[in-house]
Amino acid sequence: MKLVRYGKPGSEKPGLIDLDGKLRDLSSVVPDLGPAQLGAAGMARIRKANPAKLPLVRGTPRFGCPVAGVGKFVAIGLNYADHAAESGAPIPKEPIIFMKATSCIQGPNDPVMLPRGSVKGDWEIELGIVIGTKASYVPSTKALAHVAGYTIVNDVSEREYQLERGPQWDKGKGCDTFGPVGPWLVTPDEIGNVQRLDMWLDLNGQRMQTGNTRTMIFSAAKIVSYVSHFMTLHPGDIITTGTPPGVALGMKTPRWLRKGDVMTLGITGLGEQRQEVIAYKASA
Repeated sequence: MKLVRYGKPGSEKPGLIDLDGKLRDLSSVVPDLGPAQLGAAGMARIRKANPAKLPLVRGTPRFGCPVAGVGKFVAIGLNYADHAAESGAPIPKEPIIFMKATSCIQGPNDPVMLPRGSVKGDWEIELGIVIGTKASYVPSTKALAHVAGYTIVNDVSEREYQLERGPQWDKGKGCDTFGPVGPWLVTPDEIGNVQRLDMWLDLNGQRMQTGNTRTMIFSAAKIVSYVSHFMTLHPGDIITTGTPPGVALGMKTPRWLRKGDVMTLGITGLGEQRQEVIAYKASA
């Protein structure tokens, strides 16, 4: 299944994409796509619904983050050997964990706003894992049984904030709008081997990143297992799993994000995102 949340920010409705690629409304089946719906019982209820009998959504509504009420937004750093090399960092012996603020989460096509004073904005196409059932100290062999589905994350970063403003990465990762997620939450049965997914990112139509999840240092199963040894994972938590090479940070002469840039990105079977970069403006 391809599950979505659509509508204006803060007023999204649950939906699914049918076999013809059309958007169907799920509101009569579940009130939203949050922690209560992502577990086994909630997903079973959704699977019982006949897509052909669900209301067809007309037009092209905005897609929001496909998960409501995200409790934790966990990120894994330097999880592709070639990205670690371009960043001048050694290959990690264990997964590097940091957190992205849940307040940075937004829809896949919403504008990305550079924070005030930003000079080193960067992009990162990543595979996102959405937790479906509680996971604590789970072995790698059973870790993927706790996954509700997969999605796309653009782990937008401010490298000066991340690397030059103290030892913690979080301050350069959780700025408002720095967490586009979606468009879809795709269930594992539709993905097949999650370690064989092509991924790409273009900046203004120029290919910057090309990769495949098979080159991840730590697999999706290893990541879920590893993180669950340090914090209990709950339904609706998102783990974003690292990026392949091609980010601005890895360039000899970095080309940082600036107002007017357009990022487009996608992963096989998970859809595509598009974000226009805008300058900072204070929220109302």
